[in-house]
Order: sequence, then C-alpha cells, then structure tokens
Amino acid sequence: MAIAGRKPKPEGQRVNRHALKHDWTDVKDIPYADAPKLPSKRLQGKAWPTLTRRWWKAISTMPHCVLWSDSDWQYAIDTALIAAEFHDGDVKAATELRAREKQLGNTVEHRRDMRIRYIDPDAADTSPLIDDEEDASNADVALMDDYRDVLG
Repeated sequence: MAIAGRKPKPEGQRVNRHALKHDWTDVKDIPYADAPKLPSKRLQGKAWPTLTRRWWKAISTMPHCVLWSDSDWQYAIDTALIAAEFHDGDVKAATELRAREKQLGNTVEHRRDMRIRYIDPDAADTSPLIDDEEDASNADVALMDDYRDVLG
C-alpha cells in the first residue's frame, strides 16, 4: 500500500529535477459507501467496543478506500481487531495500531506519504493549465525570437 522512499518535497525545494517515480493518486473527496461490515463478534465471541465501531466507521468511509482490494479490506479488519484490543485497555497494541493506521492512510500526513490526495468531486476530471494543445507542447520552450537582435 505504501510507497517506498522519502516524503516528496515542495516543487521549489527538490534537489533532483527529474520526473518522480511515483506520481500522486487523485481521489474524489466522496465518502466510500461499499465497505464490508465488521464481523458480528470478535475472536472468542467478544463484542466490539464502541470506540472500535466508531473507528471502523471512520476508516471504512475514507474516500481512498475506493482503491482497496479484498486483501486491503482483510488487512483493515485485522487492524480493527488490534484497535479493539487497544480500546479494551491493552496499551501494548498501540504501537502496532499506529503502524497499521499509517499504512491504511487514515491521516492527511499518512496520505501525503502515500501520495494520495483528495480532490473536489465537482472539479472536472482534467484541468489543463494550458488550453491549447500546441501551447501545451511548447510551454517550457523559450522563443528564440525573444533573443534575436539583442545586440543590434
């Protein structure tokens, strides 16, 4: 789920000017609605803590859940079991929960690390900076006419 490597720096601060290996994944900022439900009971027939049910509601409706496969959902359900242990008072589960939540991308910082960003759902799918295709192909090219006859 996560992309290896350092966090991306802002455009003007990058040292290497070559193209990035991994580009951003844009996801429409719409809560995900097709998440699986938590099993009715935990292991050994224990009930889910209220905090864990709230946690699951937040995790399972994140807009980037649309990118998840069945194995990602299974990982999230396994993480819910760890969250339940933490919510029951087992503080030893906190470290594992924190690491798994990072991999699930539950905060803005975690999503930035994964290069996932939410976009306005009303915005057009393509928002070109330059309208004309010819202008787009020459956008970074200096016009030689600007430099001709500089000295005379």
